[in-house]
Formats: sequence, structure tokens, C-alpha cells
Amino acid sequence: MTRPLWTAFEIAAATDGEVYGSFAASGVAFDSREVGPGDLFVALKGETTNGHRFVDAAFERGAAGALVSEPIAQPHVLVQEDEIPSDRIGRPYVQVQDSYAGLNALGRAARARSEARIIGVTGSVGKTGTKEALFAALERTAPGFAHRSVKSYNNHTGVPLSLSRMPAETRYGVFEMGMNHAGELAALTRLVRPHIAIVTAIAPAHSAFFPSEEAIADAKGEIFEGLEPGGTAIVPFDSPHRDRLIEAARPWAGRILTFGSDAGADVRAREAVRAPHGGTLVSAVLPDAELTFTIGLPGEHWVSNALAVLAAVDAAGGDLAAAGLALADMAGLPGRGQRRVAPLADGEALVIDESYNANPASMAATLKSLGEERGVGRRIAILGEMRELGEQSARYHAGLAEPILAADVDYALLVGSEMRALANALEGRIDFAHVPDAAAALERLPGLIEAGDAVLIKGSNAIGLARLVEHLASGALAGGKTTCSI
Repeated sequence: MTRPLWTAFEIAAATDGEVYGSFAASGVAFDSREVGPGDLFVALKGETTNGHRFVDAAFERGAAGALVSEPIAQPHVLVQEDEIPSDRIGRPYVQVQDSYAGLNALGRAARARSEARIIGVTGSVGKTGTKEALFAALERTAPGFAHRSVKSYNNHTGVPLSLSRMPAETRYGVFEMGMNHAGELAALTRLVRPHIAIVTAIAPAHSAFFPSEEAIADAKGEIFEGLEPGGTAIVPFDSPHRDRLIEAARPWAGRILTFGSDAGADVRAREAVRAPHGGTLVSAVLPDAELTFTIGLPGEHWVSNALAVLAAVDAAGGDLAAAGLALADMAGLPGRGQRRVAPLADGEALVIDESYNANPASMAATLKSLGEERGVGRRIAILGEMRELGEQSARYHAGLAEPILAADVDYALLVGSEMRALANALEGRIDFAHVPDAAAALERLPGLIEAGDAVLIKGSNAIGLARLVEHLASGALAGGKTTCSI
């Protein structure tokens, strides 16, 4: 019989709570819409909502119990550990002083009881893809005993949630950590306490909150502060901020590994060539090994991500050959490189879904990959504005003109007011249109996409370009369909 993730009394011990009804949970969720049978529902109080309003909905979806800071409306029966009052209480729960503090305490307890090798991942770009690839590699090393944070649960609520979901028997845990202000990552990494910490890359993401790219590097370097004694820091060798990151890691790390394409990197790509059916064939050199493997996803940025993965797998004592197989099987994530087919009346087009996030570095990388697509007709770029770039926003947007031209883009559809600077930079150099929002972009799709086209859709998530992806993939442009709710 599989051991439960948490019992009510383990939760109470971790959170200093009181048990009102015994239960055993197989999962943890703080969004009632994501609760599944057997989950613990954590009722958080936010600035605009109160999770206690959704306790009933969570139990209706099958929650085994709840973690609350307000009593549930039913006869309150305080129980001791030797009692099993399942017949006395219909919606069992553990009550704490503060449910957010309780979630953090549960995450700390999960980390404290675990003997897993823990890996933390951060960076301005590539952290979610690297996290997923690393999990896939370690899952092949230890099937059924690898754990990772799902989606982009990388902030002050997502990280403790991801920790609290980690089974006690886990052998490898991979946790994504993000930030948009200084000091945030320091708090998260001390919660995760990684044995291995990766910075994927530094780029001008969240520039509105930082005076310089160096300040962004300093904030990302906070991940090393939580390293366990003797832990390993993994740093991008090719980054202009490499030395700054190494200095940030030096007080905390027992070992520092670099990765990149330059010959000086500890983990480097000796050769990287385009694979016959997409992706990249890589010959990699590590401190004590060499590996030739294929990356299933195209682009130089994925070569960099893969080298970071290999460095971490090696540092964690994982199976490098298994990691190579996992990288070959990698498929893009929704919103982060997933390749989809758009059915059309006279054929189909390729849709590259990069709609979840965007900053200058990731825009340039994905545009370069679009330019390397072979066997396609036209290259179309549907680009949404990049958020949180501060006073330099116009410069960063205008700077996308050169990557667009270098990628031989045939037509660009620019979405959002911040794209005005790019529109000005492209004037007279390429066919394009500039529209105010995703709804206006949707109206442009009929007649724009032709069979054989490769269509890149990328922008900050708040722009809503994911709905254009779904519209195209649904076949709405086939058979005369031209409308879609947005």
C-alpha cells in the first residue's frame, strides 16, 4: 500500500495546528479548481480573495481535508492522535494561526524529512524548460522517485506548495525559483536548501524593478545562499555576468561548475549541429565524461539548457546516458516552445507556441530558431509586447528589429502598445501590422496564415496570445471558420 503524502497529524505537527477530524492526503493544492480526490486543500488569504470561501468547493471536488485558519462551519471536534472520528466529522481539517505560514511550514517539513538530492533552478530565461528537462533526465535515472515543481510554481506560494507535494521517498527533487525583486530568491532558496543550484542565463527580464542587468545577476545569484554545505553552483560560462555569478557562489558553494560553448567551460558543447529531423546533435565534454546525444527541441538556447542539465545530473550522481535519452525525447511545453499544427482549408501550418513569456533574450533566441526552420513556406512572427522592462522598454522593443530581419521573417504581426517602437524600427524594411491587443490580432488571422507557413507566437503572458494559439490549433481557419471567442 502506498504511503500517504501527509496524515492530518503529520500536518498538525509540521504546522503547530490542531486536528479536527482524521484524514490522509495524497496531494496538496491551494486553488480549489485544481483540487483532486485525496488532496489537502490549503485555504490561503490573499489581497483580493479568501480561500476559505472555496472550502466547500474543494470538498465537493474530493479533498481529503483542509488546512485553514478559520473554523469550518460544522460541529468542531478537537481530536487526539489516538482517535479516528471519521463518523463524527464530515469535512476534516487542521486549523492553524495563519494558513500561508502553515503552507511554508509544511514545505519546510517536507524538505526536512527528505533524503533526496535537491536541485534549484533560476535564471532570466530557460528556467522552466531546464527544470522540466532535468526532471525527465532524473526520472529516467530513478523511475517513480523524481519530483519537480509543476507549471511555473516558482514564487512565495508556489515554492512551498511544490515542496509540500514532495513524497518522503523522493530521490531527486527539482525546484524552479523565480523573482522580480531583490531578496525574494534568498528567501526561497533557504526554504528549498538545494544541494545543487543552477542559474540558466541572465537577461533584462523584470528590468522595471532593477537599475541594471548587473543588479539582476546579483538577485539571481541569491540562489546560492541556500546551498547545503559542500553544494554545487552551476553558472553559465558564456554570460557576461559569469564572474559576478561565480563570486556570488564562492562563499556558499563547495564546487562551482560552468557550462557553455566556450572551450573554457567545465561542461561544454564541443560540437553542435542541426539534426536531420529538427533539434540538435551535440557532442558534450564534462569533467570526467563525454556524451553524444540529440536534443529534441531546436535552437541554441536549448543547447545551453541541455548543458546545464548534464552538469546537474552529473553533480547529482545521476545517469548521463539516461539524461541524453530524455533530452532526445523532450517536447516543447505549452507556451514554451510546443509545436502544434494549425489545420487550414488547403493544408496546414506549423505553430510554435511561445506565448507564455517574453523578454529581449528569449525573443531573439526564438526568432533565430524560426529563421532556422527548414522545409517551410513563409515565416510569420506574431509578437506580443514584453512587460516589466521599465524605462528602457522602447529601446528593447526596437532592438527586436534586427533579430526579425536576420530570421528572414516574411510578415510580423505586432501586438500591444509597447510594440510601437518596434513598428517604427521596421517601417519600410518588412511587411508588418501593429494592433492594440490580442482581439485585434485574432481578427487579422483569416487570410494571413497559409499552408506551409511557420508561425511563431510569442509575448508576455498577460497579452493573451495563448488564445491565438488555441484558435489556430482548433482548426478555426479551416473550412471557412473565421471566428473565435477571445
